[in-house]
Amino acid sequence: MGGNSLLARVGAYYHDVGKTKRPYFFIENQMGIVNPHDKTSPTLSTLIITAHVRDGVEMAKEHGIPERIIEFIREHHGNTLVSYFFTRATGGDSATEYAEQDFRYEGPRPTSKETAIVMLADSVEAAVRSMGTLPAGRIESVVKKIVRDKLNDHQLDKCDLTLGDLDVISEVFTSVLSGIFHPRIEYPEEKPVVEAKAGTETQNGSRSNSLKKKRPGIRRSARRA
Repeated sequence: MGGNSLLARVGAYYHDVGKTKRPYFFIENQMGIVNPHDKTSPTLSTLIITAHVRDGVEMAKEHGIPERIIEFIREHHGNTLVSYFFTRATGGDSATEYAEQDFRYEGPRPTSKETAIVMLADSVEAAVRSMGTLPAGRIESVVKKIVRDKLNDHQLDKCDLTLGDLDVISEVFTSVLSGIFHPRIEYPEEKPVVEAKAGTETQNGSRSNSLKKKRPGIRRSARRA
C-alpha cells in the first residue's frame, strides 16, 4: 500500500511515551494495584487519559525527537471518543448534561498512512487483549468492527488509505492477533507418584516388596592359583 514500514515501526515505539508521566492511570500498568479511576470522576479520568498525548509531545520535543515521529504521538488517537468514561458519566443516556466533545481527544486525526495504521493497530490490540483468549472468527469480527467504527467516525478522512488497504490491514491484524491470543490446550495436572512403604499394602492388596532388606554380601578374596 506504499507506506514506510520502518517509519511506522519507529513511530509505534514512541506513540505512547506520554503514559510514562502518570503510568498507574493506565490499565496495562495496574498489575496488583487498585485502579485509581475507581475513585475519580469520569470527567477527570478523561482529562488524565487524554493528557498522555500532550505529555508525550512535550517529552518528545524536550528530547529532540524528530517531528515525523512526534506526529505518531500527536495523531494516534485522532479525536476519538473515550467511550468508557463517556458511558460511565452518562449511564448510556443520550439526554444528559455531558457533552460528547468533552470526552474526546484533542486530535488531530491521522494525516498519513503510517499514523493511521498505528492508530488502528493500537485500538485492535487493546480490544482483543481485554477479551482474553478468543477463537479466530471472533478476533476477525472485533478487528473489522473497530476498523469500521474508525472509518464511520471520520478518523481516517485525512489519510490516504483506501477501502482496499483497510481490507488488507484487517486481514493482517486478524492473522497476527490470532497467533497471539488463540485458544490453547489445557494440559491436565500430573499427580505425584507416591512410593509404597515397606509393610504396606499396594492397590491390589499384595504386600509391597519395594523396600525389602537385602542381606549384606560376603566378600571373598581371590586366591592365587
